[in-house]
Amino acid sequence: MNFTAMTDQAVAAEIGQRIEQMRLERNLTQQQLAEAVGLSRVSYAKLVAGQGKFTNVIAVLRALDQLALVEGFVPETVPSPLQQLKLKGKQRQRASGSRGAGGEVSGEKPEGLDW
Repeated sequence: MNFTAMTDQAVAAEIGQRIEQMRLERNLTQQQLAEAVGLSRVSYAKLVAGQGKFTNVIAVLRALDQLALVEGFVPETVPSPLQQLKLKGKQRQRASGSRGAGGEVSGEKPEGLDW
């Protein structure tokens, strides 16, 4: 499936439909799953329609024993070795943004680097 060509709402609805399919495979009613995560059936129905809160999506995935899917959804990133040396144990708090004109990323190499 090409998520890039889809609207945000369409992606959310597709995720909801996939969650709904997992529920059906476990032979649970919407009411049973909603109660397991502390939602009303109406709130669960909105979730599978792509209108749910992200925390509720996580709760439903947990109830379906599918929380590991979050790792593939947003994998953990590790700074490059060069970036780790620059940080020297400091945790990055924000992005510096681009330095080029008009918000475009500059193609120039940083000073001091010869590669």
